[in-house]
Amino acid sequence: MKLAFLSDIHGNAVALEAVLSDVKAQKVDRVFVLGDIAYRGPEPKRALDMVRSLGAQVIKGNADEWTVRGVRKGEVPDSMLEMMNCEQEWTSSRLTEADLSWLDSLPTELAVPVSEALSIHAFHATPDSLFEVVLPDQKTDELSGKLMSGRDASIYIYSHIHLPYVRFIGGKCLVNTGSVGLPFDGLARASYAVVEVQGDRYRISIERVAYDVEQVAAQYRRLEYPNAETMMRVIRTATSPFGK
Repeated sequence: MKLAFLSDIHGNAVALEAVLSDVKAQKVDRVFVLGDIAYRGPEPKRALDMVRSLGAQVIKGNADEWTVRGVRKGEVPDSMLEMMNCEQEWTSSRLTEADLSWLDSLPTELAVPVSEALSIHAFHATPDSLFEVVLPDQKTDELSGKLMSGRDASIYIYSHIHLPYVRFIGGKCLVNTGSVGLPFDGLARASYAVVEVQGDRYRISIERVAYDVEQVAAQYRRLEYPNAETMMRVIRTATSPFGK
């Protein structure tokens, strides 16, 4: 059995198309989406419609919360708050009330029983928060305490930080999917995770998929996206707009 975990699409439908083509080529059995679907990209509606058409299990990310209700003080640097709410208004105006209601109603975590011996716990940022940032270079006890407690599983999968990795802690596996639409690790290729299970054995891979970065950069400008120059730089350099 092959399971694909996608996240952090951020309205980049071109990247999502490339990933879904790769998923099909890999003959994946099931797809899961861990949030951040529409906000901060040039094609929020098309990205959201593509996700909904998958019939996949989908959970909420912080950017989905922002799409619905806006960005609040303290959630981003003060210097970015006004512009990010301009981006939110642009994004939400391109979605329907039904789209916004669907985003608002998404669950925040999912449990995937794979076999008698293996199970997966997936969430966006942490099991308790859509917003907390847990980076791969944090201490082992911090990673396990924040990401691997509260629900017993064999594999824990999250997203949010746009930095893919696989790590084993205490006999369990911790995975970050990276980002489909806005990778922050310097490699301008869409990222997602595949879990392949055979009996009580499994292997996990981080897949990197090329897409037309310049097409997406041009969309930001052509569609008059707020903060277009910043987001064009983010897309091209695969680095965070927050400077982290």
